[in-house]
Amino acid sequence: MARLMGLVAEQTGRPVDDYLTLHAFSIQQPERFWDLVRRDAGLIAHGWGDHVFSDGGGNIEKAQWFNEAKLNYAENLLAHGKEKSATDDAIIFRGEDKVSTRISWDELRADVSRLQQALLSEGVGVGDRVAGYLPNMAHTVIAMLAVTSIGATWSSCSPDFGVDGVVERFGQIEPTVLFAVEGYFYNGKRHDGLEKLAKVQARLPTLKRTVVIDYTETPETLDGLINTTLWDDYLAPFSARELQFTALAFNHPLFIMFSSGTTGVPKCIVHGAGGTLIQHVKEHLYHSNIKAADRVFYFTTCGWMMWNWLVSALASGATLVLYDGSPFYPGAEVLFDYVEAEGVSFFGTSAKYIDALKQAGFNAKNHDLSSLNVMASTGSPLVPESFDYVYANIKSDLQLASISGGTDIVACFMLGNPIGPVHRGEIQVPGLGMAVAVFDDDGKSVFGEKGELVCRRAFPSMPVGFWNDADGAKYRAAYFEKFPGVWHHGDYIERMISGGIVVYGRSDATLNPGGVRIGTAEIYREVEQFDQVVEAIAIGQSWEGDVRIVLFVVMADGCALDDALIDAINKRIRSQCTPRHVPAKIIAVADIPRTKSGKITELAVRDVVEGREVKNKQALLNPDALAHFANLDTLKS
Repeated sequence: MARLMGLVAEQTGRPVDDYLTLHAFSIQQPERFWDLVRRDAGLIAHGWGDHVFSDGGGNIEKAQWFNEAKLNYAENLLAHGKEKSATDDAIIFRGEDKVSTRISWDELRADVSRLQQALLSEGVGVGDRVAGYLPNMAHTVIAMLAVTSIGATWSSCSPDFGVDGVVERFGQIEPTVLFAVEGYFYNGKRHDGLEKLAKVQARLPTLKRTVVIDYTETPETLDGLINTTLWDDYLAPFSARELQFTALAFNHPLFIMFSSGTTGVPKCIVHGAGGTLIQHVKEHLYHSNIKAADRVFYFTTCGWMMWNWLVSALASGATLVLYDGSPFYPGAEVLFDYVEAEGVSFFGTSAKYIDALKQAGFNAKNHDLSSLNVMASTGSPLVPESFDYVYANIKSDLQLASISGGTDIVACFMLGNPIGPVHRGEIQVPGLGMAVAVFDDDGKSVFGEKGELVCRRAFPSMPVGFWNDADGAKYRAAYFEKFPGVWHHGDYIERMISGGIVVYGRSDATLNPGGVRIGTAEIYREVEQFDQVVEAIAIGQSWEGDVRIVLFVVMADGCALDDALIDAINKRIRSQCTPRHVPAKIIAVADIPRTKSGKITELAVRDVVEGREVKNKQALLNPDALAHFANLDTLKS
């Protein structure tokens, strides 16, 4: 970040002494900023051309970036590893305590080369879709790189998805090849994958080939599967050779990602190669301080955009540190054992994981975390008390970077700043090149008030569009309908006097008692300070012509929700928030529904309480939890 400041000062002839000045340059002069990023990062193209940016005549939807460039995403991820020794680690992988793998840069390039040849021999080429039904493992990275190296488009989900969930996603994009595993590990147990795979194949008629990775090393038969080959057999006919990379337009479809799908069939969001690459490199190099010597870990599955974000760290020459399985098996220390053993310097996770560590009373004092410089958190708002916990119990001298963006942009709107202060409960800064603002319901920009997260100017990782949305109507409705000409993201946030940002949750889950907007995160922060409460979820229930807040809580083992605790919770919410935040009802439930990426889903709970059908239960990790919210007598009075 400091080096970038120096480069901008050289280019402009003006001092750049703080982040605010740098950020202003990045959004006021996008052509100069993004061209500087691609040069400083050493990004590779087969001709960049003279064009960097056009604003589409003031229409953010028609803005164009580097429209003369020809490049390949996979080439950029594999190029920087050449600066390292052939035996240096490119990927380190653990699958719980069952599997451990190390792959050098030379081995990575060799495996990508062999798979590239196999796919080409299969007739896979530019524009074809290839899907992964896979854990977060080295084979998944190899498959993605081989697919994107030849100009095909990659999409993935994790093996814990049910058959309907997979088909609702991949069925829309019609893949020609599918990569899968014969089983996977979670919480010390092996889970079979072939029975579900057979059902998925039967419902994806466009599949020409399925490649199965023998991950759990359990003898299985492929009988009953259609056009299916084991990974080793698929690669066997091919020897490693010089990799070939298909150079394509900056906006060529790289990834197809999916919305959570809790309110209907998931939207298929298409992301371009160049925009994804340059945005990720910007976030890694400057906001995360990732360098070639670093080892980068993010606890994620292949169904969450943080997997795509993680693997792009190869473009900085960094080593990927992958993990698949439960982060609490065999105990809460497992990921920190991994950090210590492999010298991880960047550790990424979810806010819910940090909260779970706090609830478990975990302390990392017995671990050598001297390598760890940055801890990143996303998925939901990181509350101030979690900042306190990390600095007291994980490490006192790291950068705790709360970051926020989404699948929609496969990147971040707000994230860390390595040369700035960390304020508890706040995201440090809006991202470089991201013209973040807060709008009230009338589209007026506000500061120091809660409102809608918007982005006033175009940025490179805006989606290419939605799949099967030829006229762009669904795309426009999703992001530009509420505030025409401005990207509306759907988060409820506030810009603070410090320059930081606080996120209060999704704006479509915002509570509106008496017409006053309240972010659910404000309530969760207070409720989850009670040791008796493991987790909470709040909704707005339609009641007597208005909306009342209903709070559901999951109780810790051996604890009961009695009148004394209800009174204590209400008093804390009243004193720390406002009287309007106090729930009309507090009800104990056994479980809370969440998406596959671990986010609690207020909308699904609200639909059940209101007697509406939840349209896509397959999008949920634990759909059975919805039953706890149906037909509750206490909600009828």
